[in-house]
Amino acid sequence: MATMSEQQAQYSNWVSSKFIIVPAFLSILFGGLAFIIPALGFLGGFFFVCAIYFAYARRQFSPKGGDIQTKVQNLLLQRMEDWDGKGKVLDIGCGNGPLSIRIAKRFPTSEIIGIDTWGTAWEFSMAVCKRNAIVENVDDRVRFQHGSAASLPFDGETFDMVVSNLVFHEVRNVRDKSKLIQEALRVIKPGGRFVFQDLFLWKLVYGDADDLLERIWSWGIESVTLLDTSSSDFIPKALKLPFMLGTVGILYGRK
Repeated sequence: MATMSEQQAQYSNWVSSKFIIVPAFLSILFGGLAFIIPALGFLGGFFFVCAIYFAYARRQFSPKGGDIQTKVQNLLLQRMEDWDGKGKVLDIGCGNGPLSIRIAKRFPTSEIIGIDTWGTAWEFSMAVCKRNAIVENVDDRVRFQHGSAASLPFDGETFDMVVSNLVFHEVRNVRDKSKLIQEALRVIKPGGRFVFQDLFLWKLVYGDADDLLERIWSWGIESVTLLDTSSSDFIPKALKLPFMLGTVGILYGRK
């Protein structure tokens, strides 16, 4: 039996297997019913295409495919390169902990807290987070706890750096996503830093980008920049749909 240090971390895929299994099942169901009601053949074909698309996306995100998950995380980490790495970091929506752990390894004097709701919609859990931190030998500086981006379980001005990667748009119980940004900024110390990557260029979710920036400036922060990362060369055209990576961008700055 392999020891913990010999095992590999398990970070799972951003595209849940449910996005493949459910459309595939519906494709078979409606395809069969089409022999009775021919009009249902269209639905069978639609769900078949959905299953194929999400299977392709899952492969592209996987380290065994295009490893796009790691490359997208790299875009966020690049915005942290001029940080001194000293202090406390909060990772909002940490999943299985890949970003928290990568930050800990890159900044050996930092302390990281990763939070998530770990609901049933995704293949993530706190137990896997803790195991991954042990496997990656950073469990002495990384810890995980339950918490929602909508109401962070921390006092104001607690962290030196706050990060979040493709999380805010998934918070269903908050219609105005700018409130999630404001809540994240609340827990940053004066002069502290933030790097948030999300679908900030998707007007359906965030509205006009200039209006979003103006709102953030109105909260009295020192600096903020919105960087369009959707044009990154490594993102295939098929993944540049608005709900995938076609509207992704990074908000970064200082409080």
